[in-house]
Parts: sequence; C-alpha cells; structure tokens
Amino acid sequence: MNTLEHNKAQYRRFIDVIFNEGRIDQLPEFVTSNYVLHDGPPGTPPGAEAIRQIVTQFRAAFPDLKITIEDQVAEGDKVCSRATTRGTHRGTMFGIPPTGRAVAMSGLTLVRFVDGRVSDSWVKNDVAGLMAQLRAT
Repeated sequence: MNTLEHNKAQYRRFIDVIFNEGRIDQLPEFVTSNYVLHDGPPGTPPGAEAIRQIVTQFRAAFPDLKITIEDQVAEGDKVCSRATTRGTHRGTMFGIPPTGRAVAMSGLTLVRFVDGRVSDSWVKNDVAGLMAQLRAT
C-alpha cells in the first residue's frame, strides 16, 4: 500500500477507534506527541488533550456517536476527509439539555501525517447546523 493510501486508511482507523468506539486511551497510537489542533474553539486544551476533550464531550451528549467518512483525498503528507457525524442527543451539548433528537452534522477535516501519525488537524464542522437541529421545536 502506498503512503497516500496508508494515511487515508490510518485516518479512517483513527476515526473508528477514537471517535466511534471512544477508545481515547489509544490516542498515542494515532497522534504525535506534539499534535496541534489549529482551529479548536476557545478554551480547547493543547495537544492530544484537545481530542480527548472533544471526544468525551461529544460521546457524553451523543452516546451512539458515529462518524462516517464520505470522501477522502490525499496529497503529500495530508489527507482531507468529508464526513457526517450522527447521533442521538442524550446528554447536554453546548448548554442544551438532552432532546432525544437524532442529528447529523457535516464536516471537512484536513490532517497532516508525520511518521504515520496525525501531527496537525484543521476541522470545519457545521456546528451552527447542529445547534439548529438541537434547538428545533
């Protein structure tokens, strides 16, 4: 398998293990020790702790969280993925108490790989669309 295909497969595995299965203890296998989330929301901790916080927050609010990668492209040391995040709102999210609603959020993520692990990521999710679904009456 060439490096581009390997990086795409590794990112898919990262999403499955860390986000979909919630096995955040496996983070060191997938991210470098100096990992950087370039566009995290204010208050996001540095390093892999950012991922740990985000996964914990989303899985508490959406215990059945499932991210599906719809498309991927790779070039050089980067992989870009278009994904859909789905789940049922069972816990507080963004200060909104559980609604029981099934929601879906689209997003794009660009990651950079160093030595087979994610070193940087840029994430653009449709958080406004998610909040609108949670607040819908």
